Amino acid sequence: MAVRTQHPAGPVPAAPVRERTGHLLLRAWCVFVLVQALAGVAWVLAFGAVVAAGLAYAAAAVSIVLWVALRPSVNPRRLPWFVIVYALWAALSIIWSAWPGTTALTWSLLAVTSFQGLFIAAVLTWRETVAAISAALKWVLGASLLFELGVSIFVHGPILPGFVLPTEKLNPIVYWSRDNLFDGGRIQGIQGNANLLAVVALVGLIVFAIRFAARSENRVSAGIWLALTLFLFVRAGSATAYLSAAAVVVVLTTVLLMRTVRRPGGRTRYYVAYAGVAVVGAGALWFGRDAIFGLLGRSSDLTGRESIWQAVLARAVEHPVIGWGFATPWLPWDPAFDRWIVDHGQTVMQAHNMWIDVFLQLGIVGVLLVAGIFVSFIWRSWFFAIDRPRWDLRADRPYSPLTLLPTLIATVLLVQGVAESGPLLLWGWMFIVMLSAKVAQSPLVGVGPAETSLAIERGDPVASDT
Repeated sequence: MAVRTQHPAGPVPAAPVRERTGHLLLRAWCVFVLVQALAGVAWVLAFGAVVAAGLAYAAAAVSIVLWVALRPSVNPRRLPWFVIVYALWAALSIIWSAWPGTTALTWSLLAVTSFQGLFIAAVLTWRETVAAISAALKWVLGASLLFELGVSIFVHGPILPGFVLPTEKLNPIVYWSRDNLFDGGRIQGIQGNANLLAVVALVGLIVFAIRFAARSENRVSAGIWLALTLFLFVRAGSATAYLSAAAVVVVLTTVLLMRTVRRPGGRTRYYVAYAGVAVVGAGALWFGRDAIFGLLGRSSDLTGRESIWQAVLARAVEHPVIGWGFATPWLPWDPAFDRWIVDHGQTVMQAHNMWIDVFLQLGIVGVLLVAGIFVSFIWRSWFFAIDRPRWDLRADRPYSPLTLLPTLIATVLLVQGVAESGPLLLWGWMFIVMLSAKVAQSPLVGVGPAETSLAIERGDPVASDT
């Protein structure tokens, strides 16, 4: 006979479990590390090279302590080994380097940046990683807009690094901001360079659009950030960034078409069409470069870059196998680089081409290692994007918009590497290491030891042991 009772059979009601404060602080720290990289040379322009380097080393020390304390799950067999071998080869080059002091200093920054990329990939899930990148981009792009706005409203003229006001008219290349926000000219943001601002804005457009598609944040907020980022991208007016954006559209279209294939061998026609578009596009860019760059307001030699490439190649072929020694970037106070190549009265600090820069520094061996880095990164990222998530017999799981990020970032960096050496340092190198490691360690979003609980991966605010 049933007995009525006042005691319920279900569990006692309790407040929902939340993420631990330590994990929230860890995510905030990762956002700061990403801001530090995405801001680029802004730290140098604001506080000087010594303070900026000290901040980078201090941040790395904090991350090392956190790594030891957290002991994240990492599969050694799935580390980005081409990156590690490249870093070791760069360190070994100090033996024959023509500029050993520069090699030692710049290699230490390479090591710091590489470790930070591995650190973020190891301690955050895919959803957390994309969210952290998004937050960092908002800080950097928001600071760029506010900086330009402040210069135009309060300074009413250009400003030099270190917040110094010029007392006479100088070459515009030396200005941190040219006060162009309201006059229609190119704006430079906190990076002090329109090309650097434009490529970060392009990354912002990619990340914000992915989060918009994934419904990872409020649609209104995402739309506002997309509009502000598009404004910065257009106002920066970088020809390289425009070409990168066009390449991103082609790759994204191809990925989405690949995802529609339902039968074996169905992707072949898309691969053929993709290769055809690439060949035709490269040919049109080469033979029609005068007209194309003219429409973009640039000269066909990419604003003097061909003369820089010729000077670098002339020196590089003297040591074609092992190079002259690692130096990314070229330190302008080193006698080997001081006034070696001058552009608009300023010592050039890079070859403005990733491959030529590596050839100068680390020879053919270095070029092959960087090619291995990109081939492995692109290979994993491509199939991460186009293959349906599957780890059992179920074959109908939906695609995640988050899986688009690595292959689109790889596209941006490849195109940028034609006219800049940015992929070899700062956020470019950190993203290569971070996303290469993340794709290798976590080839399925939300699944595997490198990810935390599925609830956190879905965005639910629950506790995590990491």
